[in-house]
Amino acid sequence: MNENASYVAVHAAPLKELARAIIGRTGSSEREAGLVADQLVEANLTGHDSHGVGMLPRYVEVFRLGRLKVNQHVSVVLDGGALLTLNGNMGYGQVMAYEAMQMGIERAAEHGAAVVGLSNSHHIGRIGHWAEQCIAAGMVSMHYVNVISQPVVAPFGGRDARFVTNPFCVGIPRPHDEPIVLDFATSRIAMGKVRVAMNKGVEVGTGILLDNQGDATRDPRVMFWPPFGAILPFGEHKGYSLAVVCELLGGALSGGRTLHERSPGREIINNMFSIIIDPQRLGTAANLSAETAEFAAWVKESPLAQGADRIKLPGEPEQDHRRERGAKGIPIDPTTWTEIIGAAVQLGLTRREVEQLAGLG
Repeated sequence: MNENASYVAVHAAPLKELARAIIGRTGSSEREAGLVADQLVEANLTGHDSHGVGMLPRYVEVFRLGRLKVNQHVSVVLDGGALLTLNGNMGYGQVMAYEAMQMGIERAAEHGAAVVGLSNSHHIGRIGHWAEQCIAAGMVSMHYVNVISQPVVAPFGGRDARFVTNPFCVGIPRPHDEPIVLDFATSRIAMGKVRVAMNKGVEVGTGILLDNQGDATRDPRVMFWPPFGAILPFGEHKGYSLAVVCELLGGALSGGRTLHERSPGREIINNMFSIIIDPQRLGTAANLSAETAEFAAWVKESPLAQGADRIKLPGEPEQDHRRERGAKGIPIDPTTWTEIIGAAVQLGLTRREVEQLAGLG
């Protein structure tokens, strides 16, 4: 299949309007719909379609099942000054994580550092977005996340799924340059990227998936129809070990749950354990800036390997995508576009209204 056949290209501003309209139809306030839409489309802009507007049909499904709660705010379980334990009350994760990071940033500005545990939030999307929120305030941050949903990732040495994609993220501000943003799933690829491959009608690469017998496969459909397969962890034992750390810190230390049984529901529950540091209060901001610049220059001077156009720091691929998609629009495959229209129609919008909101009418 030609991946570009029948694709819809939608620019960011109208795509946000469409996402706001769909989320608004679930009963969300204007603020909530805006936060959800902005974060989803920003994921698309950075090239992470797995966490973009393609999630809207899943959100609508979980809302209609009564498991995703609208117009929620984080509640404080424990306030220890620089230590915060928060509950997301199964609200939209884009709102819960935003509020959690705002509180964490304020406490880090006051105390020099903050530790924030956020539990029981619906899907919080691309974790790099929350690192970028901290970066905008001049903060360094680290984020450990687990997922309570159907297990989709096999442990190193295992043949079936026992946990989910458990992201890890670090954000480092650079006052005079683009920030460093490390953001990855601890699986070989994110589950959403498997969905994107399936919707495009293409296979995934080798060494990524196992079928329901625990044997290698390239067919993404094994993750969506029973009996299910599994994604392998990245880096063999290394990615698996980091996934375990994310499960325990993100899931347990945050005040949330770890995954130890097969979830029957369609909701995606995220727990996140975040450490936020003010380098100014630490007294090392100038050193961090200078040493980062020196290191980045040194690394980029390495002779290029065959096929490489340049050496990129963490976060640069997302910046490249943002520039390209900001100019040309965000490509949406036909299957995903049909699913988005279907979700909108379930909430009372017409296909014509969807196309007009997206700037296609």
